[in-house]
Amino acid sequence: MNKEEINNQINELVLTMAKEPNNIENYHKLSELYLRIQDYDKVMSVLDSLLAISPNDVQALVGMGTMWFYEKDFRKSLSYYNRALEINPKNYLIYYNIGNVFAEWKNFPKALFYYNRAIDLNSTNPEIYNAIALLYQDNEDYVESKAYYEKALSLDPENLTALIDMGNVCFKMYDYETALELYKKVFALNPDNKIVAICLGNTLTLMKQREQAYRYFEKALTMEGDNYKAYICYAIALSEFGEYEIAVEMYKKAVEVSPENIDAQTLLANLYTNFNHLDLAMNLYKECLHIKPNSAETYMLLGNAHYLKGEIENAIGAYKASINISPENDEYRLIYTQVLDEYINRKRNGEPV
Repeated sequence: MNKEEINNQINELVLTMAKEPNNIENYHKLSELYLRIQDYDKVMSVLDSLLAISPNDVQALVGMGTMWFYEKDFRKSLSYYNRALEINPKNYLIYYNIGNVFAEWKNFPKALFYYNRAIDLNSTNPEIYNAIALLYQDNEDYVESKAYYEKALSLDPENLTALIDMGNVCFKMYDYETALELYKKVFALNPDNKIVAICLGNTLTLMKQREQAYRYFEKALTMEGDNYKAYICYAIALSEFGEYEIAVEMYKKAVEVSPENIDAQTLLANLYTNFNHLDLAMNLYKECLHIKPNSAETYMLLGNAHYLKGEIENAIGAYKASINISPENDEYRLIYTQVLDEYINRKRNGEPV
């Protein structure tokens, strides 16, 4: 059904509701139609009207909670979910949604509690296990995360979320063989998945399978969507295999695609630094700081380039700027202190600095 057909249904339903203002089912149908055309303001307006008529409508309460969740107003979202829970404490979906709120708040214990309560009520839903797996993944407990993804896949072997995310976990665990197998399963099910094509290229790069890696990056570049990440990952692969000149060109293409994003420029500057093209590197770092002036990491990298060029005072200045932005970073502070001490000692000994 296209958008015009949905709008026609909406108009017909609105006329019907004018004649039957207390028909609860029509409100549900109308909110679902607005949801299909992604008119979220109208969804919330309809659900709000429904709750004025029927304050204990659990479906409407959950719907409002979900709308506020998408709006990232998690307190309002939780208030609606809690109201729904008071009315129906046996609804697994409410516990699942509350778990999502606490996951967004990075409250691991509470999120896990509500997800487990959802499992108590519905132990065969793979999405709950995916959510718990992602919770552990975000906490870098990859062993537990993998176990929950495996449980999700035992319930739904073609669950794309579990396949992709478990592939990412295996990648983090340096189990590239398993990651490759999982990504290939996803690609077989969804051959137009640009992100998975890039993941396959990254994995094959680390497995030193150059031609296969390049093939997936080339596929990714032909697919619909933003090529920024594809260019960057391809450039990294080219560098890994020693094709530095082509890597430089690939980074430059990434910059052309998204000049307001500093990742490609930073990585290209790092590559220049590795080959002692320090002036080129410093110019790029300065461009990055013009785009993103509060990047402590960029100031640190600029300081490193100055240090390698023997410009110690400029290096100290860049390091100090980095610490001013990120005073809690012990690594940055240590580097700054070491270089400052070196500078002071050389000054005391009459050495050139």
